[in-house]
Amino acid sequence: MVTDTRSKVVKGEAEGARKVLLSIDDLHVWFELRRFGFGHAGYVKAVDGVTFDVHSGETIAVVGESGCGKSSLMKTILGLYKPTRGKVIFDGKNLSELDSAGMHWYHTRVGYVQQDPYGALPPFMTIERILEEPLIVGGVKKKEEREQRVRRAMEEVKLSPVADFLPKFPHMLSGGQQQRVVIARSMIMEPKFLVADEPVSMLDASVRVEILKLLRGLQESHHLSVIYITHDLSTVSYFSERIFVMYAGNLVEKAKVRQVLDNPLHPYTMALLTGTSEPDAKNAETFKEIPPGEPPSLVNPPSGCRFHPRCSKMIKGLCEIEEPPDFEPEPGHLVACWLYK
Repeated sequence: MVTDTRSKVVKGEAEGARKVLLSIDDLHVWFELRRFGFGHAGYVKAVDGVTFDVHSGETIAVVGESGCGKSSLMKTILGLYKPTRGKVIFDGKNLSELDSAGMHWYHTRVGYVQQDPYGALPPFMTIERILEEPLIVGGVKKKEEREQRVRRAMEEVKLSPVADFLPKFPHMLSGGQQQRVVIARSMIMEPKFLVADEPVSMLDASVRVEILKLLRGLQESHHLSVIYITHDLSTVSYFSERIFVMYAGNLVEKAKVRQVLDNPLHPYTMALLTGTSEPDAKNAETFKEIPPGEPPSLVNPPSGCRFHPRCSKMIKGLCEIEEPPDFEPEPGHLVACWLYK
């Protein structure tokens, strides 16, 4: 039996007038370990008590180091992993309660932009076939309608002239063009929600801003809700409205983009900002040194605040014993840190 004793005291998160499209409620995603394939040897606590809402038409960024749980959170939202505990609710429907037909409905409303465009595209298919495949699986039976939607999607991601790209194979395109095909495929079923998993990390610096601006344009024109997964805080201002900072399976800071970039509150967020390619001078003054050590093991995470072994601002007798709830030092800015009790 998986148990958890974490108590939460959330003072409130700013809510807009927009409808909540995706709701993550006390989500836990734990993976059981087996000793030599047989006996129980514990759990990998990849996501360990995450709660947030995404409103219709809103873009949020989930940021954090590799191994913090971002990918497990993303794959659970996509329906690839089942929650150990907690809920993923999309448009009023709990994913855990959907049958195969219900999951098919869900997957037609959610798009996915992968990190590695070359690895995401089947090398033996033409671009036309790659973009047509989701329409066939999704039940679009008329050939003419599929052709129109493929052409429209390619024009939206600025792959033109369309006729020149349709017969090509992925290896014949540049990395930026391949990522545009991946984005076109994610939009082909006209989704309401998009998950972008570090969509520019594999691209040259010269095309990263172009791709982020393209995604932002699609988000605005289609009124999409977007979760942007990244480890790089320097890119979120191009694309996101709110930032959720993730560390060791928990969200440690949640706020609007400018609040986090101009006034980071959690010591871990400050550390992330010092490592960005466009650091803010004020942030560097606030937290001059990158903390020593590595993120903790998710099999046996530290007691209390999970960042405390690396934190120079740790409060003895508190941070290493009790896990902090979310405090709200300023309106709409939530931080799980005992410095703000």
